[in-house]
Amino acid sequence: MPSIPATSTSFTQRRPQLSFAQILNMNVGFFGIQYSFGLQQSNMSPIYRYLGANEASLPLLWLAGPMTGLLVQPLIGAMSDRTLSPRGRRTPYFLVGAVLCSLALLWMPFSASLWMAAGLLWILDAGNNVTMEPYRAFVSDKLDERQHSIGFGTQSAFTGLGQTLSYLTPSILVYLGLDRDLVNGRGIPLITVCAFVIGSVLSITSILWTVRTTKEIQLSEEERTRIAAMPRGLGASLREVAEAMRQMPTTMKQLAVMKLFQWYAMFCYWQYIVLSLAATLFHTHDAASPGFREASLVNGQIGGFYNFVAFVGAFALVPVARRVGSRLTHAICLSLAGAGMLCIPLISDRTLLFIPMLGVGLAWASIMSNPYVMLAGCIPQHRVGVYMGIFNMFIVIPMMIQIFTLPLFYEAWLGGRPDNVIRLAGALMLCAAVAVLFVRVAVAREAPDAALAPALAG
Repeated sequence: MPSIPATSTSFTQRRPQLSFAQILNMNVGFFGIQYSFGLQQSNMSPIYRYLGANEASLPLLWLAGPMTGLLVQPLIGAMSDRTLSPRGRRTPYFLVGAVLCSLALLWMPFSASLWMAAGLLWILDAGNNVTMEPYRAFVSDKLDERQHSIGFGTQSAFTGLGQTLSYLTPSILVYLGLDRDLVNGRGIPLITVCAFVIGSVLSITSILWTVRTTKEIQLSEEERTRIAAMPRGLGASLREVAEAMRQMPTTMKQLAVMKLFQWYAMFCYWQYIVLSLAATLFHTHDAASPGFREASLVNGQIGGFYNFVAFVGAFALVPVARRVGSRLTHAICLSLAGAGMLCIPLISDRTLLFIPMLGVGLAWASIMSNPYVMLAGCIPQHRVGVYMGIFNMFIVIPMMIQIFTLPLFYEAWLGGRPDNVIRLAGALMLCAAVAVLFVRVAVAREAPDAALAPALAG
């Protein structure tokens, strides 16, 4: 990689050790982002079915997430690396993304048609993607090497907490007295409408909390001069992305193979878990039936549980990963999730569904932390934003492959059965567990600071 001026070293040496409370404040915004993602994961397939979509076409209606991630995140990451504003490099992107996300969440449950809902999902995912990678780069900017594990672990914990509450919100509303069978004119339950309105509020307020309590690290004059001299504009950002991809570290390439299996599996799970539960627990495929709505509530409950496991596991996995390495820890967690997903279609008692969710929850905690810990040791500081964006491409490309391939064999190979999609997800998670064992974790020797070598390097 190109050499970096020695003056940038002063920037990295000035990182103070942050208290746990400061790290929590820095990551509160992640809570709102992940509450939004949780609403998508648990509710978009049911909403599409309420609005008339058929089962085989569901993956195509989820195209917004991976497509916006593919287009937006690398560019936004590169742009944030080059941004100099009174609010810093990353903060402007937090704010713009949070506003877009909140507006889309507010309007989503009032969709008058299938294509209106799909269009709003594009806006929602664009907002989340504008926020996401600058946020991850923000954590890397702020924290010293010794605090990378707790920083990314705290992000993972807020992921678990935000998604736990988003999954459980409909059940909580039912517990508080809202009728589970009360629907609006488009057949969307009012508990779903209320959950999205709550998400709209949390999305913007959590980001504002972080912006108010956590300032970006001050750049040295040398660093500001270096950034100011960098070319601006879309063309420059595209060239930066292309150059970074050509110089991609070996560790990133190996992680890409693992993530192909991992994210294909997770997309299968999120799209078809409600339909699978409806078929196996309530023996229905009718989106207008009480059994289908009950399956959505059951998914909220077990989804809330696995996200709570992820919330606790995010901290519990830190000493485990420090002892055995992030690579082996991730392989074990993915294996537990794969075994759990394979068991889900065999379970006819809803209370027993919480057992496989232990594995899914541990895997979700690991997914949101350990790959980033492995990544942080192989990328240079001056390209944190762009490489975080490129790393997200290894999430969205498997999702896009899933979107365009699953409909081709849903009937022929899977028998048109959503429970078989969940079985496929389990098998692919086991493949991901094997693939991560071949990842060679390395420290970026060309990086201008040693603070990118994470404490949990496998």
